[in-house]
Amino acid sequence: MNYRETIDYIFKQLPMYQRIGKAAYKADLNTSIQLLDYLDNPEKKFISIHIAGTNGKGSVSHMIASVLQTAGLKTGLYTSPHLKDFRERIRINGKVINKNYVVDFIELNKTAFEKLKLSFFEMTVGMAFQYFFENKIDIAVIETGMGGRLDSTNLINPELSIITNIGLDHTQFLGETIEKIAVEKAGIIKKNTPVIIGETQNQIRNIFIEKAKLENSQILFADQNFEAELIDNKNIYYNIFNIKKNGKLFLKNIKLPLKGDYQSKNLITSVQALNILADKFGIKNEHIFEGIFKTVENTALMGRWQILKQNPITICDTGHNIDGIKYIVNQISNFHFSKLHFVIGVVNDKNIDKILKILPKEAIYYFCKAKIPRGLNAQILKEKAKIFNLDGKAYNSVTTAYQSAVRSAKKTDMIFIGGSTFIVAEVV
Repeated sequence: MNYRETIDYIFKQLPMYQRIGKAAYKADLNTSIQLLDYLDNPEKKFISIHIAGTNGKGSVSHMIASVLQTAGLKTGLYTSPHLKDFRERIRINGKVINKNYVVDFIELNKTAFEKLKLSFFEMTVGMAFQYFFENKIDIAVIETGMGGRLDSTNLINPELSIITNIGLDHTQFLGETIEKIAVEKAGIIKKNTPVIIGETQNQIRNIFIEKAKLENSQILFADQNFEAELIDNKNIYYNIFNIKKNGKLFLKNIKLPLKGDYQSKNLITSVQALNILADKFGIKNEHIFEGIFKTVENTALMGRWQILKQNPITICDTGHNIDGIKYIVNQISNFHFSKLHFVIGVVNDKNIDKILKILPKEAIYYFCKAKIPRGLNAQILKEKAKIFNLDGKAYNSVTTAYQSAVRSAKKTDMIFIGGSTFIVAEVV
């Protein structure tokens, strides 16, 4: 098989959560254990950092990986989902996995994988771990899929665990309350391994404290130790922060190229992690300054309040649950524009009423469906939105919806594209 045929095989032959939803979910780690045993446990042969959370785990993963790379470490980065190309999920020092490696890995192991009946995610995790081991990386930053306790990545024994925050997402798998979801995410806390909680949420903080105590692990709440003070947000491509540690200036004028308001929380979570890792891995303040500033350049991060063009200002963001959308709506409200053009699509297994309820009423909406089976029909989305006084038209593709918004928008308007990672993937 060539690369395209290999990718088609992976997508078509194996159930994948991102495409088909609940049918792809496995409620145990048995197959993942068998897979890694078959591969001779590559996950035990490199140092790793493990990151979970409802929102922000991707941004934190990319920030930390960029700083580690800047500090001279050969750094693996495993994230999901991808936006344009499968290979985005597996990188070393920002460079995506080689096409030939993807083809050879599947070709070599195809028979065994079919016997194991691997899910898409299990196969991808096995590929990432094997690739990192064979390329003799110094350290890997590993992002969980959607959970923690039962996530295929949770077979690593990391140097550090990080949980960014907890919100209501993937409730059909992880639980209907943030307490239940917190228990699932807390499953990445390992014995004698420090854990960072990015955001103190009083309702669930004791869940993490008790789990850390049970595992004899040090626990740190990043927002109780660090504070990000916004100094300047006038530059369209980055914000400038001062970072305080325990009330005292720690890092001055750090430039963050991720413009989303929510990124200040991800910044202090990353700084807390890097502060813990600094001595062992030789991370200096200059590495943090440069690594944070070059996050996008070093890791090719896309879809986080990403500016696609100006005149009219056109922005996309992959935020897709209620907490992510709240931040997006708030940030849009801080912009000055004549009219908002909102290109939106969602997946069909989410309860979207809470999201539709908070979207701007005065915007023009362009309802669409991404090219995945799991996408919600654009006409159905339009009818649901009408209940919440959101007006617009349904389009037969993301491209036609976006093109219509571009044609309609004046230079003083704003175009926003979002609602789902898969919608953003078709415009970046």
